[in-house]
Amino acid sequence: MPGPRESAALVFGSSAAVLVVELVALRLLAPYLGLTLETNTLVIGLALAAIALGSWAGGRAADVVDPRRTLAPLLGASGVVVAATPFLVRGAAETAGGALLLPAAALTIGVPGALLSAVTPMVTKLALTSLAQTGSVVGRLSGIGTAGSIAGTVLTGFVLVSAVPVSGILVGLGALLALTAVVVGVRVGLRAGGGRAAAPSLALVLVGTGIGGLAAAVAPGGCDVETRYHCARVETDPERGSGRVLVLDGLRHSYVDLADATHLEFEYVQAIASVVDAAFPAGEPLAAYHLGGGGLTLPRHLAATRPGTTSLVSEIDPGVLAVDRDLLGLETGPALEVRVEDGRLGLGALAEGSRDLVVGDAFGGVSVPWHLTTREAAAQVRRALRPGGVYVANLIDHGPLDFARAEVATLREVFDHVALLARPGAFAGTGGGNLVVVAAGRPLDLAALDRAVGERGLGWVARADADLDGWVGDARVLTDDHAPVDQLLTPSAS
Repeated sequence: MPGPRESAALVFGSSAAVLVVELVALRLLAPYLGLTLETNTLVIGLALAAIALGSWAGGRAADVVDPRRTLAPLLGASGVVVAATPFLVRGAAETAGGALLLPAAALTIGVPGALLSAVTPMVTKLALTSLAQTGSVVGRLSGIGTAGSIAGTVLTGFVLVSAVPVSGILVGLGALLALTAVVVGVRVGLRAGGGRAAAPSLALVLVGTGIGGLAAAVAPGGCDVETRYHCARVETDPERGSGRVLVLDGLRHSYVDLADATHLEFEYVQAIASVVDAAFPAGEPLAAYHLGGGGLTLPRHLAATRPGTTSLVSEIDPGVLAVDRDLLGLETGPALEVRVEDGRLGLGALAEGSRDLVVGDAFGGVSVPWHLTTREAAAQVRRALRPGGVYVANLIDHGPLDFARAEVATLREVFDHVALLARPGAFAGTGGGNLVVVAAGRPLDLAALDRAVGERGLGWVARADADLDGWVGDARVLTDDHAPVDQLLTPSAS
């Protein structure tokens, strides 16, 4: 029977491991499912279901089988699955068009979660030597388990993810669990008067180490850098030697030409630049603020085409900024300042009437972070703009475009004039993708915008003000109290 300290360590460690797996699973699945509310709900729901099932089944099993014989196999089996998780998930994502991804996610989150959650009721059974102490034993171990969950959450979020690749975290945790299984098995075997009880655990750790090594060697990492929020990769454009594409979680976020900052590859960036060209005299320097950094394509473009422009950028991920500097040639200074901060907080810190231009291009996966889409956020943008200032934002939506309609409806609550620039199909109900919304306190010159778009060879069209009434319809206005962005948005064409 484990002593009080051993019991506490087993409960604390197994509870911590469940949360490590849960949080790392979010990172592992993001390149394939996106950083959406649905992905978070899926992972959290699977983890909670696994905890519930494991706790119930572990309690039932503890009354039938001697827990001293089951603790080591539980830990060893969970270690095998955890170590194999990177290989299983990434392999499933690349097989049969990703059809196996969700079953693989359920397996790799649910199995170790259930096995590890069964540890606490089994240890509790061993620790209960008297019915008179039931309350204190159960309460103490429950509290220790909760503390372990907190420790696993804090350790993963603040230390592991920023210091160790996702695959490394899982392989390392799997090996640690397997090693713990051996230690537990050996101690139980010695106390039982022989070493035979340790044999199954020894076999498990050997298998776990082999699979863990395979996962580390074979699982395609796909990242140049794993940042706090993203799997980041920089690809070279095979058709343009100086062109670089910043890929975050499998999505092409930015294109940067290292030799020519005036070159804009992505259509939506060209559309945003067209809005700037139409709204302000050519070459006029601007005071710009950017919600979201990515590869900082537009700030560099403004610096090259409008000398004297100052750009302030809020980028939440310091790892992306490091990639910009190390791999994309970013140089910051008085004319281009990047602050590592949440965009909503950065927006609120701007002085009133301090900006000619505010650009919204912040994304978590395919979705604009919800707190940047609301009426209150739009009011902060308007407060920061000068009387002739312009807000331009990139949106992504498909299908019925419910999110895009809601965002336009929201901006119309705050700004006197709102326009939408998109491919013609978006207005005909037959297309989607990137859409660029423009908002200002002054009338928007659509003729100038059409000319600017035409000069870039874009096939996009613009509608503004009353011409958007029918398209917006009765779309809801998004507020800080109710902004179901993930439910409104259709992430891919149906």
